[in-house]
Amino acid sequence: MRTLRITAAALLAVVALSACAQGGDGTTATPTQDTGSPVTTDFPPSPADPTMPADPGNPGGTSGLPPATAGTLTLTGTVTPGVEPGCLLIDGYLLVDGPRDVLRAGNRVTVTGRVEPDLMTTCQQGTPLRVQSAKRA
Repeated sequence: MRTLRITAAALLAVVALSACAQGGDGTTATPTQDTGSPVTTDFPPSPADPTMPADPGNPGGTSGLPPATAGTLTLTGTVTPGVEPGCLLIDGYLLVDGPRDVLRAGNRVTVTGRVEPDLMTTCQQGTPLRVQSAKRA
């Protein structure tokens, strides 16, 4: 008797699920082709996008996000605080390591470091720049 109930319940589930694949009039639904505009998911624009306009809200006055390429870089600018405690940025670059007595929010500094775009941090912004040297500008 128990086997009959389980079989009946399974059969009912199959019938109910197959009904979901059909329209209300018993016809099978068919997908349609969307001919509208393509949807892009690259927002904000890719950091490597050279056509990206300047960011007017950036106090450093730079052209938005930095390029995401590895290499040594020297920057001069004003250190700004990040969205997370202890995170410091210059012109979209996250300052990793370096002398914290020089690298303070509001200080105008010159930093030299190595861009490490794949470095994982808890700061939710900026391309990581591992600071090799820093001095007040």
